[in-house]
Amino acid sequence: MSKKLFIKGTLLLTFAGLLSRLMGFFYRIFLSHTIGAHGLGIFQLILPLQILIMSICASGIQTAISRLTAAEKVSKNPSRHISDYFVVGTVFSVVFSLVFSWFLYSYADFWAVQILKESQTSSLIRILSLSIPLSTLHTCISSYYLGRKQAGFPAGVQLLEQLFRTGGCYILYLICASQGRNITPAIAVGGNLIGEIASSFISLFAVSMHFKVTHYNIRNIRRPLSVLRKLLHISVPLTMNKILLTLLGSIEVILIPARLQMSGFTPKDSLSVYGIFTGMALPLILFPATLTNSAATMLIPSITQLQTLGYQKRIQYVIGRIFRYCLLLGGSCLVFFLFLGEFLGNFLFHSQTAGIYIHTMSYICPFLYLNTTLTSVLNGLGKSGICLLHSVISVCIRISFVLFAIPVLGIRGYLYGILCSELALSILHSLQILQNNYSNPRK
Repeated sequence: MSKKLFIKGTLLLTFAGLLSRLMGFFYRIFLSHTIGAHGLGIFQLILPLQILIMSICASGIQTAISRLTAAEKVSKNPSRHISDYFVVGTVFSVVFSLVFSWFLYSYADFWAVQILKESQTSSLIRILSLSIPLSTLHTCISSYYLGRKQAGFPAGVQLLEQLFRTGGCYILYLICASQGRNITPAIAVGGNLIGEIASSFISLFAVSMHFKVTHYNIRNIRRPLSVLRKLLHISVPLTMNKILLTLLGSIEVILIPARLQMSGFTPKDSLSVYGIFTGMALPLILFPATLTNSAATMLIPSITQLQTLGYQKRIQYVIGRIFRYCLLLGGSCLVFFLFLGEFLGNFLFHSQTAGIYIHTMSYICPFLYLNTTLTSVLNGLGKSGICLLHSVISVCIRISFVLFAIPVLGIRGYLYGILCSELALSILHSLQILQNNYSNPRK
């Protein structure tokens, strides 16, 4: 990918991401005022479950679609139509997601009571299960467009999804309020479902028009099983990595409320504290990461193409520039949140506790933003196994702080764990990239 296309794609995704996060940010404020900190805590409990199912159904396939599409696009002797990878991968992934959606819906009570330890999440899990196939579909379509270097489409879909999510949630709130019903976290999950329905419909319509214009016929796919094998060769290791990390992250999430109770909180207060942290403070800290997330999204196909063409020197140049920009962004955000964190918590969320958390978490900004792009660089270089090892170490550090620091220090013990884990991940990723640079001759 040329520098111009990379910058253009990153800017498009950044612009869409900023608008999307801005809407999502006010959406979080709205939720904090309607369902409260306790409701936010319950809502946040089901998100790792969604991430886990999406990790199984789509995370590896979407990266494989993007990488193979990008590689085929620059190949001098293409072996097949670049859309074949998208069609075969998407059909496989959506069918897979339908099975997991049924499983999640049918055994919602088991997941709620036995796994999440919160019976109130049962109805939320059922609503969530309906969005899984839809999310899988539009994720695969967006990956296909990214592989073709058409970042405008994923950016537009991202905006529309967030718009329908927030608008749908607000409509559900108005309906409940007009009928005198209790406002529960179900409006947030319902809003997510509305957003997924809209984005899936738009994505499917757009790709159908694209196939019509390019005269692509699905029936002309040659050796679909061979295509699927190539996709699975890339996606299975990535999926296993994501599943392992999600499982560890889910264990971490489930442990936090219980360990907070050991530090002196009541069950309700522990969920409220968890809701303030994950639903108020953390989204604000992650808001500036829109730029690094956009660059990371564009990096995977870019690095893959450069590696395919053998441009090692160019890869090193791109990594160096990204490294400096991420540290600059992270350092600026550190100073901003360090001095204004408590004010922002009180002003935006009317919560002094949220302000304290934002202030404390300011120190992770340089490492958090850097790790996003370094992970994409390593995945683009085919170092998925190394990424897994580093990420497992990082998550285990956090879990250790959850087990041993939270009962003593409360939620601040977890904040210190995040800082240590992100620092460790930055060091490990950086050392691996340096080793890769020295082991490959410059071209």
